[in-house]
Amino acid sequence: MADNILTPQQKSIAAAASYAARGDQNGLKQALAEGLDNGVSTNEFKEILVQAYAYCGFPRSLNALNTLMQLTEERGNKDNPGSLPGPRPEGSSLDFGTKNQTKLVGSPVSGKLFDFAPAIDEYLKAHLFGDIFARDNVDWQTRELATIAMLASLPNVDSQLNSHINIGKHNGLTDEQVQEILKIAAKTGAENVLFGFGSENTAYAKYFIGKSYLQPLTQEGVGIANVTFEPACRNNWHIHHKGGQILLVVSGRGWYQEWGKPAQELKPGDVVNIPAEVKHWHGAAKDSWFTHIAIAVPAEGASNEWLEAVTDEEYNKLK
Repeated sequence: MADNILTPQQKSIAAAASYAARGDQNGLKQALAEGLDNGVSTNEFKEILVQAYAYCGFPRSLNALNTLMQLTEERGNKDNPGSLPGPRPEGSSLDFGTKNQTKLVGSPVSGKLFDFAPAIDEYLKAHLFGDIFARDNVDWQTRELATIAMLASLPNVDSQLNSHINIGKHNGLTDEQVQEILKIAAKTGAENVLFGFGSENTAYAKYFIGKSYLQPLTQEGVGIANVTFEPACRNNWHIHHKGGQILLVVSGRGWYQEWGKPAQELKPGDVVNIPAEVKHWHGAAKDSWFTHIAIAVPAEGASNEWLEAVTDEEYNKLK
């Protein structure tokens, strides 16, 4: 397998780490089962889920470990247990952790925040990097892969996520592998949107570039549906005749554009009111799953006119 593609084991670890960070035990159980089937050992998963407490808190970590324990019992404790960590290095955890952190990052770590709160600097160095990262039955690249997946699944931690992406790349992850991890983490969020993921939108597939998923929310009256786009998926230019449409953005990052106007970035909480007779398109950003609720504005004789696709040249100009 090419070095710049995640292995099945790595994909399972990324998915499990992401589900654990989100607290989604059903998704976690499936990812753990797939990982065990793909050759990830029980002890490897234990290490990842213990490490989760440092980034997601004890409740998420404990619940995830309980899910793993129940799963292994259901499977008859027949999965490969894997290796236990070797003896802990002698000496001070703080000294050892400081050396580990420097190796991981590629340079000594300091800063104004750590001067302001020296305790957090000590805890990071002594406990996270001195104790957890000293456990050598999971390599540092795998630990960073899991950390990136966890942080990508949490809100408002962009600075920490970007830092760990750089650390992961310093420890051998490629840009392509990082993008795969981010897409896996985004997909675990898309699967858990408020109204459900739905089924692949095959009926309208010819009007989309990439895959979309449809979950109808009404059967009569006002037409309302949950629509989820995989990364880079977008629908064709189209027009709602007589009746317009309202989009309520639920999760992820996407785009909306009216003919002759700049594209508008969409994030959760945004509302787009699309008037009748306006040519437009909408869809996901390149690096994110995207979900919105689509509400059809009722009108007698309303119809949709599907037009040309949004070209790669047009779409790739968007950041």
